[in-house]
This record gives sequence, C-alpha cells and structure tokens, in this order.
Amino acid sequence: MNKLKLLLGGIAACLLFSSAAVFAADPVVVRIGLVNSSSDVGFFIADKKGYFKQEGLDVSFVPFNSGAKMVAPLGNGQLEVGAGSASAGLYNAIERGIEIKIVADKGSTPPGYGFQPLLVRKDLIDSGRFKTLKDLKGMKIAGSAPGSGSTSTLNEALKKAGLKTSDVERIFMAFPQHVLALQNKAVDAAMTTEPSATKALQSGVAVRIMGDDVIYPNHQLAVVLYSGAFIKNSPDAAKRFMRAYLRAIRDYNDALKDGKIAGPNANEVIDILTEYTNIKDPLVFRTITPHGTNPDGRVHEASLKNDLQFFKDEGQVKGSVTVDQALDNSFIEAALKDVGPYHAKTK
Repeated sequence: MNKLKLLLGGIAACLLFSSAAVFAADPVVVRIGLVNSSSDVGFFIADKKGYFKQEGLDVSFVPFNSGAKMVAPLGNGQLEVGAGSASAGLYNAIERGIEIKIVADKGSTPPGYGFQPLLVRKDLIDSGRFKTLKDLKGMKIAGSAPGSGSTSTLNEALKKAGLKTSDVERIFMAFPQHVLALQNKAVDAAMTTEPSATKALQSGVAVRIMGDDVIYPNHQLAVVLYSGAFIKNSPDAAKRFMRAYLRAIRDYNDALKDGKIAGPNANEVIDILTEYTNIKDPLVFRTITPHGTNPDGRVHEASLKNDLQFFKDEGQVKGSVTVDQALDNSFIEAALKDVGPYHAKTK
C-alpha cells in the first residue's frame, strides 16, 4: 500500500511539474482593466502571490476611470478581463450582440462593509444646510459615470428621502477626483468608493452620512467581466484565471474582521494594497471600511436585476436585454469544483 501511495504521489508530482512547465513555456497574456479602487485587491493578491503565474497566465493591468469605459475595449478584444460595475453601457453592448459576461463578484456590500458611502461636505452640515437625506435636494453630487452602479446606489439613497434623481445635479468624475471636488466646493456631496472616501474624511472636508451597506444592502457594486474573445478563444485560461482569482479573494476574506481589514492575514493584504495602489500609508487601509467579496465568487443576482431596471427607467438602457444574458456562472462553478468551499482562517 505504501509503495502504491509513493507511486501515485510520484505520478501526480510529474503531472503537476509537466503542467507547470507547459504553462511556463507558453503563458497566456491576460490584460485586466482596473478602476483604481481598493476592490481591485483580488487581482493584486493573485499577482503578488504568484497565483496567476502558477496558472500559466501573464497578467498586466490597464487603468480606467470607470468600469463603464471598459466596455468597448472588452468588446473589441483589447482586454480579456474587466473590473468594474455592471453598467448601463455593458447591457447596451450586450443588447447590440457584443459578447461580454459578468463572471464573478468583485465588490459587494454585506452588512458592515459599505465601501461606497454617501459623503456630504462638513461646512454644509455645520451651517445646517444638510440635516437629513431630504436636504440632498438641489445639491451637486459626485458619482463615477452615467449608468454606473454608483448611480443606482444614489437612487436608493434618494428613494429613502422621497426624492428622485431629477431632484439633484449629478456630477460625474473618477473616484480619486471626488476628494478635490469636495475640497474645492465643486460638489456638495459624493458617492465615492474607498480609499478615496477615507481620504476625504481624513482631510476634514466631508462627513460620512451613511454606508452603502445601509443604503443598498448586498448591492453587487463591482463585478469581474470576461470578454467574449477570452471565453471563446481561451476557455481553459479563463478557467485557470478564475481559479487564481478565487484563491486571492479567499485570502482577502481572511483579512476581514468586524468591518475592517483586521483579520488573521491583514498585514499581508495591507502590504499588497500599499504596493499596488497610490495609497502608500498603511494606516489608510487599516482605517477604511473595506468592500465585501463573496469568498465563493458568486454574484448577487437580485441586485443586478434591480440595477438593470433602474437603468431602463432612466432611459440609459434600451431594448429587452436581461441579466441572464449578461451572466455566466460557469467559470466560478468550475473553480469551486477544483478548490472546494471556503473555510475561514481562524489564526
């Protein structure tokens, strides 16, 4: 029996070595569009810890101002993977027959993890101009891009006050620009993601009114997207990519505790964030309210459907496109078969 185990172990090792050698000899190039958000951390972890390389992938990062702006590059094959919101532009592209798929959770808002809060300028609170959500009426509010997930979050906040999007002036710009816009009083409020939200709070210019985990619980705010070309031309690489990504977001989940990056391997994750992002102060990442990500990678489909209906109501999406047309769960399900269910690290 021991000889048999040794023999089987040797065969497995040889197969693993030969597979790794094949990957190393001919790595698959994968270009990932990013939005310069802390919710990109899953890709950073997979890159830093060698998970992508172990799967035979040669990954590079391409920055964008918003996920909405990745749709065209994904559609024409300039990107294999996108990291942004399930935007109106995405659904319009799918309606036109462009093959792009939502394949995994990248950033969502379970209780305690509202990483895109509503901020209001402190001077407006001090003066009494803002007291409740009803006082958002007439204000200039920063968001990331028309038809992005953040616009649906703002809509949910306005609904709580009996307001409509037409009751405010929406100003669209990249998340890092929100801080400067608040400081310059170019906007009155912002729906901005971390770490920009914490930077605005630390500067003293804004006050956190409400987390989006309260505004819009379990909102599927950010997703991983695959281009049709990646799915069609490199399906095995697409499966391997998801395997690496799933390992990384589980490492990230192990770093979370009580609504902060304070879990067992928090130091490792914070070191990676300070290396890969423009925020070089580790204290910022210890202070922020981090995003949630399902450690099994599955998306919140009900949230996606609610957002799509909002985009249609706003006239941002035309036609009969559905979430089912945009969603492909096969890659995360295949990865789960390989790596099994998530078990949280306790030490």
